[in-house]
Order: sequence, then structure tokens, then C-alpha cells
Amino acid sequence: INNFTFYLSGKMFTFPQQTSTAHVKLSTTREDFSAVTACLRSFTDLSRNHILFSLATPSAANDFLLFKKAAAGQIEVYARDVTAVFDGQEYKLNAWLSVCATWDSASGLEQLWLNGKPSCRKFTSAGSNITGHTIITLGQEQDSHGGGFDAKQSFVGMISDVHMWDHVLSPCEISRYMDNLNFTPGNVLNWRELDFQIIGRVLLEEKQNICY
Repeated sequence: INNFTFYLSGKMFTFPQQTSTAHVKLSTTREDFSAVTACLRSFTDLSRNHILFSLATPSAANDFLLFKKAAAGQIEVYARDVTAVFDGQEYKLNAWLSVCATWDSASGLEQLWLNGKPSCRKFTSAGSNITGHTIITLGQEQDSHGGGFDAKQSFVGMISDVHMWDHVLSPCEISRYMDNLNFTPGNVLNWRELDFQIIGRVLLEEKQNICY
């Protein structure tokens, strides 16, 4: 297992099979967040429960989490181990989707953005920051700090363009990310300069572009 820092523009992580082990661990030295925005692009054919983004600290396994429920159109976003369910989401299979989620500890409000469309704003947890040693994983959902993986919640497919910020992005900035325009990269996780570790069968590949 080696740590890599790569310029990943035009790349994607491929998770080719259901396991309870294969994942990508993303590194950050930050240990205190009063707000979060996390964005990524994903492609899958999974209709079961599956993880999209998992951030855990020693005090909370679901400190910030994006989770697709098996129920049609439902995506959960956790902050500080408290969840909000966003319903009516047009989560299409076998297509690239752009997903962003925001949370702010001052108001306690979360919001989900899927392919440019904002959700309702919902309350989860206020007044308490995300603090402690931060472990972020793609491909597996942490039920404990850095572990507790369940194959039936794993991600199978491709993930690209992962960014995370320590503040709530404006709707304009989120739209720029969604439309693949010039946007300010994440100041916590930056796909263009990502520090990561691959564990198990995950491939770093060129992102596939269809030619017509």
C-alpha cells in the first residue's frame, strides 16, 4: 500500500466488484470543520444501498456521509451522525451523475445537489464541529473509524472529480462544478492534486469519453 499524490484531471477510480475491502483512502491533515461541501461524479448500475462518500472521525463514524438508499430516488446525507433523507432524486443508472452536498454547523442545514438541481434544505446537527483525526473513504462505508465495511453497502462503478471544501459553496459555484466549467477546486480535497491510497482491487484509469 502506497500513498500517491497525482494530478487526476481526466482520470477516474474504477471499483469493478462488490467487496468488503476494496476502497480508496483520501488524506487530509485538517481536523476541524464548521462547514463542509463535498462534490463528486459517479457512474453505477447499483440499485441496492451503496456509499458515495464517507468521512469518519473517532467520535462519529458518519460525521459526513453521502449514501444512496435502495428506495428509488432517496439519498441520505449525514452530518455528525445525524441523517436527512432527500427524496425524489433523479438518480439514473448507467450514467455519469454530478453530486454535491453541503452542511453548516451554525444553522445545522444540509442541502443536496444532483445534476444541477438543488434539494430542499434540511436540518441535521447544529452547534458542533466535525473534529478529530479525519478518515475519508471512497468505495466503502465506514461503520467505525477507518473500518467496519459491509460489502452490501460498497460502491461498484466509477468515481471521478472528487472535491471537498471547508465552507458551503455558493449555488453559482456548485453550478459551475456541475457544468464542468472553471470552478475553484476544493481546499480540503482537490482532484487535481489528490493525496490517496488504494486498498484492494480499485483501478486508476483514464475517464472514458464517448466519441460520435
